[in-house]
Amino acid sequence: MTMEEKAPVTDGESLHMQLVRLSGRERRAYWMAKRTFDICFSTAALILLSPVFLVFSVMIWLDDPHGCPIYSQTRIGRRGKPFRLYKFRSMVVDADQMLENLRSSNEKDGPVFKIKNDPRITRMGKFLRRTSLDELPQFWNVLKGDMSIVGPRPPLPREVEQYSPYQMDRLLVTPGITCYWQTRKNRDNLSFQDWVDLDIRYIQERSMLVDLKLILLTIKVVLTGEGT
Repeated sequence: MTMEEKAPVTDGESLHMQLVRLSGRERRAYWMAKRTFDICFSTAALILLSPVFLVFSVMIWLDDPHGCPIYSQTRIGRRGKPFRLYKFRSMVVDADQMLENLRSSNEKDGPVFKIKNDPRITRMGKFLRRTSLDELPQFWNVLKGDMSIVGPRPPLPREVEQYSPYQMDRLLVTPGITCYWQTRKNRDNLSFQDWVDLDIRYIQERSMLVDLKLILLTIKVVLTGEGT
């Protein structure tokens, strides 16, 4: 199956049961390798990118000095566990309060909300979102163990409340900074169901080789802007 093909949909046996069938040794070996990689990668990224963090923080503050450059938000992790996710702030300070008045303009299906010209996004925020660089502080989440480098994107609590049983399978593994959806060209044009299918595909196929391939593809997308 190529990287552009649609994710397989589980049939018959549940995804949970497929994961349970993996031997204990296989699960432990993969988890240990993945966790070791996450710790090493996130530590190196936080150290090497510290000057970038400083520059971006100053630029965000100069663009909109009314709030902290780092924004934290409750997200849902593995097995429904909530945690605080960190991002560079890309919206005005009262963005959450403005959401209700914008819901009728939602351009996405399913429980997610997104509009192309969101008036809440700052000038610096447009750049950060276009390049996905607003996600950089999540290396701290990875180091803490809330997230992994690769895995389904962590949803908001209000989104999970609307999930179907199939969509809940996204929460069977640790969420990540990048995934199949992040590496897609024009990913914002994908339906929510396509997004979920890609996450289920990752859960079925996941391995260190798949993780490394997705990391390399993500770097390409960030450098070329193909994901916008």
